[in-house]
Amino acid sequence: MTSDARYDLIIIGGGIVGLSIAWALTRNLPRLRLLVVEKEDDLARHQTGHNSGVIHSGIYYKPGSIKARTCVEGASAMVTFCREYGIPYRKCGKLIVASRMDEVPRLEELRRRGEANGISGLRLLAPEQLREIEPYCGGVHALQVPSTGITDYVAISKKYAELIKEQGGEIRTSCTVQAIVKRMGELAIETSTGSIRTRFAINCAGLHSDRVSQMAGNQPQVRIVPFRGEYFTLLPERHYLVRGLIYPVPDPRFPFLGVHLTTRIHGGLDAGPNAVIALKREGYRKYDFDLRDTVAALTFPGFWRMAARYWRTAVYETLRASSKAAFTKALQKLVPEIRENDLVADGSGVRAQALRADGTLVDDFEFATAPQMLHVLNVPSPAATASIPIGKEVARMAQKNFGLVT
Repeated sequence: MTSDARYDLIIIGGGIVGLSIAWALTRNLPRLRLLVVEKEDDLARHQTGHNSGVIHSGIYYKPGSIKARTCVEGASAMVTFCREYGIPYRKCGKLIVASRMDEVPRLEELRRRGEANGISGLRLLAPEQLREIEPYCGGVHALQVPSTGITDYVAISKKYAELIKEQGGEIRTSCTVQAIVKRMGELAIETSTGSIRTRFAINCAGLHSDRVSQMAGNQPQVRIVPFRGEYFTLLPERHYLVRGLIYPVPDPRFPFLGVHLTTRIHGGLDAGPNAVIALKREGYRKYDFDLRDTVAALTFPGFWRMAARYWRTAVYETLRASSKAAFTKALQKLVPEIRENDLVADGSGVRAQALRADGTLVDDFEFATAPQMLHVLNVPSPAATASIPIGKEVARMAQKNFGLVT
């Protein structure tokens, strides 16, 4: 790439959110000179490519939140998109299972939330009813969410990329952003392949979104702390134990859903993930370590405030991550017949979780604006499900803030 390359807008990050924003912008502004840059040699290599493929319903999220609104809208839009472009999907439904009677009030609260968010078909099930749907499922009660589905988000990301190119946008992989400098009314994006000039930029760097914000001279109000989630897969001869998706009642203090059982769109049955602090932002293996990433977390005051508040949960999650027996015990609350030797270690994912200085885990999507830039700082699950409405919303924000017109 030559140093005189110039664009109207550059999107930093080729995950599903960055691509959905680019797709929306190329639809709205067909003459826009737009470029997506991605540091990996292919798209959707990090959070997008390591999730479970679930089309979430929106039942967990606080009514009125961005998450709730975009997830419910996004689930419907995602199904329509898959149908239109021939991407595999299946509405398999899920059960959220209470393993103890003291969890039943939380099931009822989830039902109220779901109905407030516009989700239809929700049903509280007695034990005999839930076992009509999932015969091997344990639990004292369950909430049925029939609208939940599964798909392939990497395939969806690749389709977004095709549509961006068809509409005149460009995508460059193996292009790492190294610095952002303001020069003569433009932004000079210094990359591993050369300098690119642009009028405006959108930061969708996921695990590195706070660092890209700092490169641009901003001081984000959050710090990205990576949480690694490890998966097991069930042996094929034990797949009969689960028909669809089975989840526990989540802990309302955390933006994580707990260890669950997920049927995959291309076959297979996953169990997981847990949630433990990762010592590397792209640390997909148990013992991955990066000094810079670790120091960044440990020197952030919010990390220690979070640790003091939730240390008991951290100890439990660490035990479950280090002990297959403990992991199996958690699954047996959902499906008692699962045995330790039914599970084979599979892949893992790393979640870019935004953390505030007071130790609060940011639960909703979070954006920040700056001159000539828009920063997407926190878009965890259900970002893939909600990617189409998120793309539209951020595109509208960019058009308004940057004064972009058709």
